[in-house]
Amino acid sequence: MAKLAKQKIKEKIARTYNLQRAAEGWALFYDNPVGKIGMFLLIFFGLMAVASFIPPLVNPMYHPMTGVDPGISNATPPSLTHWLGTDNLGRDLFSQLLTGARIAFLVGISAAFMSIVLGTLIGMVAGYGGRITDGLLMRFADMIMVMPSLLVVLLLASLFGQLNIWIIVVLIAFFRWPGVSRVIRSQTLSLKQRPFIDMARVAGASHLRIIFRHILPNVLPMAFLYMTFRVTSAIIVEAALAFLGFGDPNTVSWGMMLQWVWKTGHMFQAPYWLLPPGICISLITLSFYMIGRAMEEVLDPRLRREEEAAQ
Repeated sequence: MAKLAKQKIKEKIARTYNLQRAAEGWALFYDNPVGKIGMFLLIFFGLMAVASFIPPLVNPMYHPMTGVDPGISNATPPSLTHWLGTDNLGRDLFSQLLTGARIAFLVGISAAFMSIVLGTLIGMVAGYGGRITDGLLMRFADMIMVMPSLLVVLLLASLFGQLNIWIIVVLIAFFRWPGVSRVIRSQTLSLKQRPFIDMARVAGASHLRIIFRHILPNVLPMAFLYMTFRVTSAIIVEAALAFLGFGDPNTVSWGMMLQWVWKTGHMFQAPYWLLPPGICISLITLSFYMIGRAMEEVLDPRLRREEEAAQ
């Protein structure tokens, strides 16, 4: 009974300490102007993604893919009916821009999450396992890392035709995990030498329990940090594929909007069609990058000291 009571007290102290660290980290993040701007931009695009469901409910004419204004048969500039104008088929550009925000979040977060999960698992196994396991996994990671990911995806698209949006997400995730796995591996190599891991071994904890109960919580902050940077790369890759004509033709994304304006010859004739998706791609990737930079300062005390010294 006494041991059980002591264990509960230790767990309560640990939870309190973790909550205090989380509160301190959030305070540091909120005080960082870079992180604050990135968060506001991200909230703005999140509202755009939520609002993308509204236009088709108001009027089927505003459906981003199938909705067509019966009185318009070519690209027209902004008006009260169409706030950003219409494309060459008479489809509303504002509803397409809102839908593009939803697709950007879908592609970016899904691909980044898959790559982070895969990279974290492989990194922990490589760092905690023996020399043979570490060598095999890291050589495999090196092989994937040196591949030109965009070129490989383009080759696959040329062989199998235009790719489904979920196939694109899986391909992006597959080519983005090696960098994460190397960082997590280095953290795991350091963590497994700590006294609390030795204590867990002495207490009879299995390898799986040590990896997922003791090592995983300590590497998750770094994994989430890298996830913000992977979101930006996933959004850019999807936009590049769509612009080059290898995206999902049944999905309205910002890259697909750029492909349509280029393919129809309106690149220089319709700036109201060209500029909004390009600006949105730049700003949403910037928002995730700024959030990542702010999180990096929260997680790395050295960066905070350098920032304080510079001020």
